[in-house]
Amino acid sequence: MRKYFGTDGIRRIANTELTPELVYKVAKAGAYVLSKHTDHRPTILIGRDTRISGTLIESAMLSGFLSYGANVKLLGVIPTPAVAYLTRKLNADASVVISASHNTYEFNGIKYFSNKGMKIPDALEEEIEEVMESGKLDELKAVNDKIGVSEYCLDLIDEYVYFFRKNFDDNIEKYLRDDFIVGLDTANGATSVVAEKVFKALGIKYKIINNNPNGININENCGSTHLEGLKKFVKENKLSLGVAYDGDGDRCLAVDENGNEIDGDKLLAIISNTLRKKGKLNKDTIVATVMSNLGLNKYAKNNGLNLIQTKVGDRYVLEEMLKNGYNLGGEQSGHVILLDYNPTGDGILTSLMLIQSILEENKKASELSETIKLYPQVLINAKVDANKKYDYEKDEEIKLAIENLQKEFAGNGRVLIRPSGTEPLVRVMIEGEDQQYITKKAGEVAALIEKKLK
Repeated sequence: MRKYFGTDGIRRIANTELTPELVYKVAKAGAYVLSKHTDHRPTILIGRDTRISGTLIESAMLSGFLSYGANVKLLGVIPTPAVAYLTRKLNADASVVISASHNTYEFNGIKYFSNKGMKIPDALEEEIEEVMESGKLDELKAVNDKIGVSEYCLDLIDEYVYFFRKNFDDNIEKYLRDDFIVGLDTANGATSVVAEKVFKALGIKYKIINNNPNGININENCGSTHLEGLKKFVKENKLSLGVAYDGDGDRCLAVDENGNEIDGDKLLAIISNTLRKKGKLNKDTIVATVMSNLGLNKYAKNNGLNLIQTKVGDRYVLEEMLKNGYNLGGEQSGHVILLDYNPTGDGILTSLMLIQSILEENKKASELSETIKLYPQVLINAKVDANKKYDYEKDEEIKLAIENLQKEFAGNGRVLIRPSGTEPLVRVMIEGEDQQYITKKAGEVAALIEKKLK
């Protein structure tokens, strides 16, 4: 089991668990592992979100990279997918995003990307950890003229804006209506400035909220994990659509003109329908995770599409897409990967694909949402001892409770138990036709897990 990396990089409380000393080691080891096959001085990009600890972690990462001998381009506050895009465009050797995504401000994290702009696989993360623990770090020291140098490249965000203009300008301009107005919730995070730039460049009318980051309000009752404010904002202002990003900008969820949620499964259905009509859905296939709603499975079957499910984590969705040549995949949480454009989840890209579908179909967002009917789904987090969160599989009482419930559903529902990759939680997800009943059962299973694994 990995000591530092979870399902989405390293994520811990900044300056207590994610200390500058640890970050320095992660940087040095990462620079070595990700550039050891190059025959030149490596160049690494660093981007971050708006957390108060961002510059602290950035300074420690920068020191580690420069000490190893890598040159660094500091991108400042910038969405994760923009870093992925720029890594490829600039032919950088690697990049890192300093962010804890949807978590509250006291957390921060480290996500590495390869020279292809993709999150690095488990094997490379394990290799980084091995180097960190091997005592080899002291050897990885540049001296004299081999020490790395850094430069601020804050204007590179404009390259990301141009990426959207290049891909969407003509089509959106063709179908745009004067009465079409979008509500934007940027979660006081990394999309706070760039989302406005993109929507202005494309001529899409918008009203924006939660775009005043102060270092501690990122994701605070806003963004893709807290849609209540956006729902109210859309209805009060009679907007056509609302879109919400998470703290680092790699997720997007939406609400229709009536304030009803459009989650990641609905986004996948809507976008897959649009792509297939244009003959652009590779192999008529959607890649999702085991957390996707049963309704997505039924939508795929009813429309002659293939649905492939991976374990939870957008990196595993991407691995499946790359392995078999698929171009659309994602998670219920709003990570949507459109591989023809960017090899990572991209909130702004996802929202523009949704907007394009709405405009081209000349339908309301609520009408497009009817593309798929979702089953009621309940997710309850059981708080457990961090060292015991994988032990639910060994406990006979927990196993029996889950097996009995699965038998009871007999194909019209399901139970999924999943330890969190980043927190001391075991997630209990139950789907079925009766919301009240599955809520009761999910609560019972979660309570049992908490009792047995405390």
